[in-house]
Amino acid sequence: MACEKKSAGNKKSEIKENKITIGFSIDTLAIERWRRDTDVFIATAKELGANVIVQNAGNNIDEQIRQIQYLIDKNVNAIVIIAKKADALTEVITNATAKNIPVISYDRLILNAPVDLYVTIDSEKVGELMAQEMLKKCPIGSLYCIYGPLEDYNMTMIRNGAERVLSGSQLRVGHVYYTDGWNYDLSYTHMCSLIREKKIPNAIICGNDAIANSVIQALSELAPDSKVLISGQDADVVNCQHIVKGRQYVTIYKPITELSKRAAACAVNLSRGVTVEELGLVNGSMDNGYGRIPSILLAPVAVTKENMDSVIIESGFHTQEEIYSR
Repeated sequence: MACEKKSAGNKKSEIKENKITIGFSIDTLAIERWRRDTDVFIATAKELGANVIVQNAGNNIDEQIRQIQYLIDKNVNAIVIIAKKADALTEVITNATAKNIPVISYDRLILNAPVDLYVTIDSEKVGELMAQEMLKKCPIGSLYCIYGPLEDYNMTMIRNGAERVLSGSQLRVGHVYYTDGWNYDLSYTHMCSLIREKKIPNAIICGNDAIANSVIQALSELAPDSKVLISGQDADVVNCQHIVKGRQYVTIYKPITELSKRAAACAVNLSRGVTVEELGLVNGSMDNGYGRIPSILLAPVAVTKENMDSVIIESGFHTQEEIYSR
């Protein structure tokens, strides 16, 4: 089992007083959400006495594999990975395992690999919340889903959660599209094509807030009088602005500050020889095809105009000025 291969042993005493170096491998920093995660992760790790080497793959899976191998060759103490492609990292993670380097899968489940820990927001719950909010406003009608790339396993989990809620309802999924490479030009172009074909649904579930932006742009340009409920996730500042102005109905807030802090703390502790069980934070497990991976799952929150202030502003995620003054 991937998570049982480490032992506290002598590693605790050897590393406890030494400087820790954490490798942080991210598929892209082009998304607002990931920049925030990275900043919080680095700051938290430094507070705990660790250095962080960030490797940005620029949305290229081959580059990410090379960069992870670079971190292994640098003998970092732990590696945290936001995977570009869920099932493409088996060999390189096995290389990390061979050098006794703990690997944390961050917010995207890595498949078919000996991962030590999965730290994430509950993505199936994200999908459930999206569907529940849509049903509140639109219990009957047509719903389209414009997700991110299929290679991001979170999209599968979001879809599973949404379809579980929608099953048996009269809000029917009439179309599903996956946005390759998180390329928002593709989601925009696809939505434009649907509008030109006069295929405008009552509601649209979007893979994240940036995709929601592209959908909103297409609708505002080609069907400005349409009334389509739009959902996204990440509570990006632009989308919070959309919500208070009525352009988007709901976003799913994910407590990424807490997520980043927990991932950094876990990486530092695992580096010092603390076992996954000793972390005391595991509250679930996920089958990644290699085994059941101990998981830390944080709960998402649906945010509409009604609870924008209490969830987003009071938490300090965005300021009132950022949301309401633009």
